[in-house]
Amino acid sequence: MSKNIAVIGAGPGGYVAAIRGAQLGANIFLIENREVGGTCLNRGCIPTKTYFRNAEIMSTLRRSEEFGIQVDGFKMSGRALQERKNEVVSTLVSGIEKLISSYKNIEFISGTATLKDKNTVSIELKDGGSKEITVDNIVIATGSKPMMTETKGVDLEGVITSDDLLEMEEIPETLIVVGGGVIGLEFASIYQELGSQVILLASRILKDADKEISRRLTPMLKKQGIETYVDIRAKEIIKEGKKLRVVARYKEKDEEIEVVGDKVLIASGRGPVVEGINLEGIGVDHDHKGIKVNDDFETSIEGIYAIGDVNSKGIQLAHVASSQGVYVMEKIMGLTPDINLDVWPNCVFTMTEVAHVGLTEEQLKEKGVNYKSSKFMFGANGKALSLGEGEGIIKVLSSKEDNKVLGVHILGPHANDLIHEGALAISNDLDIQSIIRTIHAHPTLSEAFYEAVLGLEDQAIHIAPPRKRR
Repeated sequence: MSKNIAVIGAGPGGYVAAIRGAQLGANIFLIENREVGGTCLNRGCIPTKTYFRNAEIMSTLRRSEEFGIQVDGFKMSGRALQERKNEVVSTLVSGIEKLISSYKNIEFISGTATLKDKNTVSIELKDGGSKEITVDNIVIATGSKPMMTETKGVDLEGVITSDDLLEMEEIPETLIVVGGGVIGLEFASIYQELGSQVILLASRILKDADKEISRRLTPMLKKQGIETYVDIRAKEIIKEGKKLRVVARYKEKDEEIEVVGDKVLIASGRGPVVEGINLEGIGVDHDHKGIKVNDDFETSIEGIYAIGDVNSKGIQLAHVASSQGVYVMEKIMGLTPDINLDVWPNCVFTMTEVAHVGLTEEQLKEKGVNYKSSKFMFGANGKALSLGEGEGIIKVLSSKEDNKVLGVHILGPHANDLIHEGALAISNDLDIQSIIRTIHAHPTLSEAFYEAVLGLEDQAIHIAPPRKRR
């Protein structure tokens, strides 16, 4: 007997869940009150990576003389930037809409869903009227939204979220970014290259990354031209004519600074979208961190699941939401999902990219794991030097006991592409010999990862002895 399943939210968690459910023979009601693709496609991953490409080109043009090329008179058009971003987003949204419509057992409903009980969803249709559906299961995939800090003055004109910034045609002359997480660092790095003078106020730089990577990234941000302040918190924002003045205090010392800019981006994280679904009314347990779920992403109400940014797992990544969506649908349909949800790559698109997967050195020490560490600098990699991107490092951590790869941390060119070899190794419990026996092509950036792994066994070819190891 086929199941009827409602999926609330058509972002990277919801639409992927809907498609996987349809593939398994379920009748899917996919409900969305905004655009298909959710935050990721419309206001997050895709728009920012489109801007990132523009920033890369601007950076290359400024450095063109390093490559023997004379380029004069180039400039950035904010309107053209917007148009290109909108075109990329529109193309992808259209593609996903067509993909969804190709499944005859997916009914896409444009409207706002409210839970009436564990088997009934009431929908206020976008074009007027209402509809009620009865289902066997419900999957909540409503995602997240930008959160504002409690800093005094955040309600002033010119204090913006990432959503606001992506809709602006003008490039601010001076942009103050509050927050040293992924969102803050990406926008700081991108807008510095697009032509803003960026001032970064960060309590910490990438708090979840390996500390060595965070330490190495900070001077790179400064070298890029970003005015960077770390271990500091914004205390107050004050409007002064057309400008905004931010008063910030250092955490560890009794000292304040003041910076002035045209716009202030609050990049203090994102919170779950739980309003308006009637979670309280039917007894779905949740708090400010999201909807509480068990290991199978089932909520406190049997048969109702929550995936992606909206659940309390706290992993706000599009690719994790998609994987959770696949897992839940396979579980509902009686399968045993064969997907490792404990290992996922983290990617940061700063101008020197950052990526990591698995455990950090700090976590290994905390757990008391006996481990080995090896590093390889991109400055010794031929492909990196030919690209003009010789800065950065690959760090690989493995178990001394059984030589299993435990963590991979990359700061350097195309880190976000390179990280997947590490993700594959950790997810499949591979030992370092599995990588050593695999020939890596030359000249490629992947050789840097290979050399770092060789270093775990004192076999690295392009590292001169003696080497120090923990």
